[in-house]
Amino acid sequence: MRTHHCNALRTEHIDQTVTLIGWVNSTRDHGGVIFIDLRDREGLTQVVFRPDDSQEAAQLSHTLREEDVVQITGLVAARLKTEEIDTTNPDLDTGQIEIVARELTIVNKAEVLPFQLDKELSNEDLRLKHRYLDLRRPRLAQNLKQRHIITKAARDHLSNLGFLEVETPILSKATPEGARDFLVPSRINPGKFYALPQAPQQYKQMLMVAGVEKYFQVARCFRDEDLRADRQPEFTQIDIEASFVSQDDIISMIEGMLSSMFSQARGVEVPTPFDRLTYKDAMNRYGSDKPERRIGMEMVDLSEELKDCEFRVFSGAIANGGVVKAINAKGFADISTGQIDKLTKLAQEAGAKGLAYIQARDTDRSTWRSPFVKRMTDNEVEALRSKLEIEPGDLILFAADSWEPACEVLGRIRLEVASLQNLLADNEELDFLWVTEFPLLAFDEEENRYVAVHHPFTRPLKEDEEKLRQGELDNLRAQAYDVVLNGYELGGGSIRIHESDLQSSMFSALGISEQEAQEEFDHILTAFKYGAPPHGGIALGLDRVVMLACKEESIREVIAFPKNNKGAELMTSSPAAASGTALRDLRIKSTYVEKPKAE
Repeated sequence: MRTHHCNALRTEHIDQTVTLIGWVNSTRDHGGVIFIDLRDREGLTQVVFRPDDSQEAAQLSHTLREEDVVQITGLVAARLKTEEIDTTNPDLDTGQIEIVARELTIVNKAEVLPFQLDKELSNEDLRLKHRYLDLRRPRLAQNLKQRHIITKAARDHLSNLGFLEVETPILSKATPEGARDFLVPSRINPGKFYALPQAPQQYKQMLMVAGVEKYFQVARCFRDEDLRADRQPEFTQIDIEASFVSQDDIISMIEGMLSSMFSQARGVEVPTPFDRLTYKDAMNRYGSDKPERRIGMEMVDLSEELKDCEFRVFSGAIANGGVVKAINAKGFADISTGQIDKLTKLAQEAGAKGLAYIQARDTDRSTWRSPFVKRMTDNEVEALRSKLEIEPGDLILFAADSWEPACEVLGRIRLEVASLQNLLADNEELDFLWVTEFPLLAFDEEENRYVAVHHPFTRPLKEDEEKLRQGELDNLRAQAYDVVLNGYELGGGSIRIHESDLQSSMFSALGISEQEAQEEFDHILTAFKYGAPPHGGIALGLDRVVMLACKEESIREVIAFPKNNKGAELMTSSPAAASGTALRDLRIKSTYVEKPKAE
């Protein structure tokens, strides 16, 4: 139906007769001469309709409106360019030429659209309701193309390294770790349920026991959890597992893959190897296990300097085994009262009682605005000035608590201050790094037990293995690693436990009884008895990688048909009620009745 797409024609095609087909992107009437921009997924071409060239086509062109589907045959001509008049368009790849129409066929008329495609729309639900229109926007069309390029780059890289792409089941078994499962009732097994996989974790470990050695999959994963800008109930991972590998092997392989993905998608070279930080270093310096380093503002520990401070918030925290940490927001001493209130509220939401600060308006401490600085000695003030490199115009923000809460609170404040100062405006830097040596276990106060920080198949560091076997569970470190880009976790993985006895010790640490372990994990414990190889892997969030490569702020902008923030897919009105017949066949009795809304 066409000889070329709408971004193919150049000056070398002048005087050729061509046929294009696509959507009318815009129309312009220049005194009876109609110009349109014709669009397909590749780009735009200008078409001109003149009565002298084709009376019939010119007359029909007056009926065209945006998003009509049309087929046009005509002659490629150079756009007018003289000293007085220049009609070329340097912003278009096809901007040096136009099509002089000879024939016009209206393939399909478009009704008035629910929204204009050339304007940004704040009503996201309206966009998602008509997603097939939203995806016609060049930005979103380009995002889908970038997603394809990035996925293909990953597949090519892994295939070249000898990895096999293997599909694992979607209908699986619920397991007690991780987020909430989506359950699927079985009609032929009444009263029993499949679970949609949160990740192919156990299957890929079974593939290692099976001798596959190098596996990957572009895997669909499902988690029934609260949503946000970078989270969906169904999402895609590039899932990877390999046998006979070390942590360094996995890290090196992923660095090469990410370098290839971003090179092909954004045309930028990503230097390797990436920096590495331990979890403890990342928390100490940035207050996050996925640190955004481009904003600077590293946290400084002042516990030694302020242990005897008269300000009891500081000295009391230190006396109780805690820490005092601070950041210097350079040049932000003129922060408004409203902004201070906002930061204080954020600190309180993160678990702090308040927010201590100093507005260092000048060199002399007497000009500093702070609710507590007058209770500090000259030596303490000089220690702050030295360690924080305080200059006139700086804002100092503090957190005092036990180590982890203090780091987390100040880490959140640090990011909010960067937002208020607009520190990342137009920053194109790609800051990749690894965070390693995560805690193996964390103690859950509500459940009064240890839980796995990553998952129950994560291997402890070599020097901590015996502690796990002996039940010494505090401060165990994992052979776990996350790859981070600009404050986002792109993916995480670990070296796995491959021995039945060590895996049983891990289950015991998590409070999973021997009987529960046999019921839930019998397949993996049994498999490990038959010569399981040492293995490890990683999973990258494809949606998040594409989001960052496309410079978007939400993964919904790089997914063809995403759910909204309530988990609904508005275009098809999903989820929807099931019929009585379907529920009867599944032996499910519907008992939920929606309460009428109050008038």
